[in-house]
Amino acid sequence: MEIIRPARVEDALGIAHVHIDSWRTTYKGMVPDDYLANLSYERNAQNRTRILGDPETKTRMYVAQDDTGRIVGFVNGGPERENDPIYKSELYAIYLFKECQGRGLGRRLTQALVEGLLSDGMYAMLVWVLADNPSRRFYEALGGQELRTKPIEIGGATLEEVAYGWQDIRGLTNIG
Repeated sequence: MEIIRPARVEDALGIAHVHIDSWRTTYKGMVPDDYLANLSYERNAQNRTRILGDPETKTRMYVAQDDTGRIVGFVNGGPERENDPIYKSELYAIYLFKECQGRGLGRRLTQALVEGLLSDGMYAMLVWVLADNPSRRFYEALGGQELRTKPIEIGGATLEEVAYGWQDIRGLTNIG
């Protein structure tokens, strides 16, 4: 049984592997192949190390760890990044290795993040997801309401993102 716990600096490389490997499986055919091929575990891990090592960070990050100690998923979030007047917090990213999806880990990771956001006094949350990402149904299953769309440029391609929002995330504390 995987455990969900707050991420630590020493988890940075494991988180980077989940992030990049998930991008390569989930976004193949959506995001340009050369962009996916050039993602760097080392650069990603350096960014994670910086965030996790910053005592002033407002970002919360949690990992799913399997019985062997391997990081198999993560979630991070914090203050909403575009000054939305209603949605004061944001789920920035949630990824699991493909073989770990569909087992409730995403719900458990989301619940951990929500509990952290609530302890920071944030009650409304949004998430941006690529419109073509089949995993966006996950947010709908959690009760997220489609709010709006916007274009995003990734690797020279213009894609569309969809925002899902929850005006009161307290209901997400018992979804595990």
